[in-house]
Formats: sequence, structure tokens, C-alpha cells
Amino acid sequence: MEVRALAALAARVVGGGVFVVFGLGKFVNHASEVDSFRDYGLPAPAAFVVVIGVIEIVGGLLLILGLATRPAALVLAADMVGAIVVSGLALGEPISLTLAPAELVLCLFLFWKGPGAYALDTRLSGSRARAPG
Repeated sequence: MEVRALAALAARVVGGGVFVVFGLGKFVNHASEVDSFRDYGLPAPAAFVVVIGVIEIVGGLLLILGLATRPAALVLAADMVGAIVVSGLALGEPISLTLAPAELVLCLFLFWKGPGAYALDTRLSGSRARAPG
């Protein structure tokens, strides 16, 4: 196993896992999340919670599997920019000023470098050369 491939695998699994956990939280703690989204001043906070929850769960699972990695990473990066701006910078929420930027960097890394050798994207393409790292 080469170091780059292991780094990409670790980034996908850890980062994707964080997204899945936070996405599930949008449903498990739905009322609390809706209250938070209302505090952010977002229109239709209940709908936003569901949409963001689905994006984080599906996107996180895609990262873990290494399937559609670059598009998933791009969508999740946009999600993190939203979290940083709406709840981090605007309201000073610590999680949005610490974990969200870390997840943003991770997503940008995966978007730039790709899923690595140990990913479904790579297996389905049939060529390790098409998915570096």
C-alpha cells in the first residue's frame, strides 16, 4: 500500500464519517436543528435541515466508498462554506469555526487529488492511472 493511497483512503473514511454523523444528527435531533437553522435566519428552516441532512449523509457515504468522489467533495465543500459563513462567522459557533474548515480543506484535497487507489471510482474506471494518489 502506498502512502498517497492510504492518505486518500483515510481522508475519505474519516471525513465521510463525520459528514454521515452530522447528517444523521439533522434527523435524530430534528427539532433542535430546525431551531438552529431558524436562528441562522434561513428561510424554511425545516426544509433546509432535511436537505442539508440528506446532502451530508449521501455525500459522506459517497466519500467513504470513493464513488463520485470529486462531485461529492465539491458539494460537501460548498456545504462547509455555508456552515462557516452562516453559523460560524455570523454567530460564532465553535464547531463551524473549527470542524467545518477542517472538513472544507479535506473536501478540497479530495476534489483536487481524487479518491486514491482504494476507491470504487478507481475500480470502476479499471485504471489506477486515472485516479492518482
